[in-house]
Amino acid sequence: MSDRIASGVVFTVPPSLPRGRHELPREQVVAAQRERMLIAATELLAGAGYRGFGVREICARAAVSRAAFYECFTDKDACVYAAYDRFIAVFLDRLGTGTGVGDFVTSYLSTLTSDRVAARAFQVEMDALGRPARQRRRQAIERLAALVRDLLPGGSAVPLSACVGAIYALRQIASDGLDSDDDPDLVALAPELTTWLTRMVEDPA
Repeated sequence: MSDRIASGVVFTVPPSLPRGRHELPREQVVAAQRERMLIAATELLAGAGYRGFGVREICARAAVSRAAFYECFTDKDACVYAAYDRFIAVFLDRLGTGTGVGDFVTSYLSTLTSDRVAARAFQVEMDALGRPARQRRRQAIERLAALVRDLLPGGSAVPLSACVGAIYALRQIASDGLDSDDDPDLVALAPELTTWLTRMVEDPA
């Protein structure tokens, strides 16, 4: 597996800033530096695990100064959480356009596959940040579960807890695949997972 994110999926690698004096607006410079730091934190989290890097490594990988880092983030955790929030926002945007549970499952797995570095960082390594990370995960899963319920015929009658359980199961299977194989074919699991996920949420009893 490459140790670099796939640009254009969750994050987009910004163009290199010109050396020396330039006329770029300060806001553009800060935005480019911030994006590079989010990318660096994601790649380091995926490759080294949460305890394997700090602010110094983020700055070195992103080619920014510590002053630039602290202009954007209070600490390492704030940077990682900002990257995770972007990851979830992309998921919600992509998965919110489906017309059925099958579309949801396929989009979920294909989004993970399209950037395996970000997927590994936030599906496998993120929990090491402790309770705040788990709280964010629960909030994200509840939002994904609400999307699934909206896709079901008569979805409002389905307990949200049933959809939450289905998302937890789907997430765990995907996470196990990412953790055990550098190049898992997650999308190949979509038909089987769609079948049991649909049964699970349509007949939670």
